[in-house]
Order: sequence, then C-alpha cells, then structure tokens
Amino acid sequence: MLLRTILAATAAATVLLVPATAAHAEPTAATTTSSTAEGATAEAAAGANPVVVVGGLIGISIAYEPIAARLRADGYRVSIYQLPNLGFGDIRESARALASYVDQVRAATGAAKVDLVTHSEGGLVSRWYVKFLGGADKVDRYVSLGSPQQGTYVANIINFLGLGSCAGIVACQQMSVGSGLLTDLNAGDDTPGAVRWTTVRTWQDELVRPVDNAALADGAANVLVQAWCPLRIVGHLGLVLDGTTYSIVRQVLAGATIRPNCFAV
Repeated sequence: MLLRTILAATAAATVLLVPATAAHAEPTAATTTSSTAEGATAEAAAGANPVVVVGGLIGISIAYEPIAARLRADGYRVSIYQLPNLGFGDIRESARALASYVDQVRAATGAAKVDLVTHSEGGLVSRWYVKFLGGADKVDRYVSLGSPQQGTYVANIINFLGLGSCAGIVACQQMSVGSGLLTDLNAGDDTPGAVRWTTVRTWQDELVRPVDNAALADGAANVLVQAWCPLRIVGHLGLVLDGTTYSIVRQVLAGATIRPNCFAV
C-alpha cells in the first residue's frame, strides 16, 4: 500500500509538473549590465522595483535561472522564490510565506514595492497574497505565465484516472476547476488594488486546460502569445524560457506598450 501511494503521488506530481526555484534565495540588491533592446531600457530598469520570480509546483532549482538571468542582464534586481514544500501544500500557506519573503526583499533593497513575475501555481499563490494578505500595497506589477487562474481540468483528470483526490496533493486539489480555493480567489474583483495585472498564456499549454483559464477579468492585460505570433510554439514549461514571452515580460516591467517580438530567442 505504501508503494502504491508513493507511485500515485509521483504520477500526480508528474502530470502537474511545474518547475520550482532554488531554496529561498537571500534577497539582493545586485544588478548587472543592462540591455536596451526592445524598449526595456537601462533607464527604465535603473529605478525599477525589485523583481521576485515566483515559481510553481516541483521542478529543479535551475528552472527559473534563464528568465532571472535575462532580467538581471536588463538591469533588474532579481530574486527567485521557491514555494514552501515544493508547492505541494496549501496555496494559502504558501501565500503567507511569500508575504514574509516580499517583506525581506523590500527591507534588503529599500524598495516600497516589488514586481512579481510568476509561473503556474506561483501565480495563484501571488494572487492570494495580493488579494487577502496585504500585498496590494506592496506589489506594483503582477505578471503570470501560464497560471491556472480559473483552474485546470488536468488536475480534475487525475481524479478520473483513479489516483484519488490528486493523490493527496493539496495544491493539485486547489488547482482543480471549481475548487473551494479558486471560488474564494475569483469571487469579486480579479484585479484588486492599484496593482498592474498582466497574464500571458499559450495555445500549446499542456497543463492549463482550457488555455483561456489562464486569463483574468476586471481590466487585466491578457496576452495570448499566438494572437501576436501565430507560428510561435510555446509549451507550459517553455514560458519561462521563450524569448517572445520574455519580450512581453520586459515590456510590462518597463511600462511599455505590449508588442511581443515574434522572433526573439
């Protein structure tokens, strides 16, 4: 029975695999040389908020270094945040831990606010923090990459496959369409406070189905990669590696008009 339970949990985690970050990195104010390409100018980054890249469920520590390295090269102060317990636990608890981490970043950098660049489950954790835990006063820009804002039927399918209620993985249960957590999170205003909200989604997302469940209402800027770049193929994990997706992130952080670069690498 123990082996069967372990195998079930592993299977569920594999289906919902989203790369996580390294262990909680110490916040840093360090920056590197800036690039001025495509509107993310050195001037924009110089006075910009610190950026916290918020990871998702499971994965290897190096998964978010590519996007963090791009941001640092453009002059941003960047730290990577790993969800507690690899994101298996209650999203609300992860949000409380994120609240503490953001305060550490603000203290270390002297910044009043941070910008959040989130992936998958990290987008839900960050939204809970903003909506219910005081983050609306501490976050300027929020960008989600492939976050199941309205849930994903992939999580529901795990139940159908006979693995029980997401093999006991709480975060998986909470990312199921119609979960209690998502009902609470999506009640009322999707975009509270003065936070500038942006979502990015892709037709090839294997883990957020339907794909439009990665969008928000109430004035958010919802960007579908293929609406701009029909031939661009980007999967769920690829959102943190893809050049076109990064061009969107960079434009959002710089306060520029969103015009994705379809040929970015």
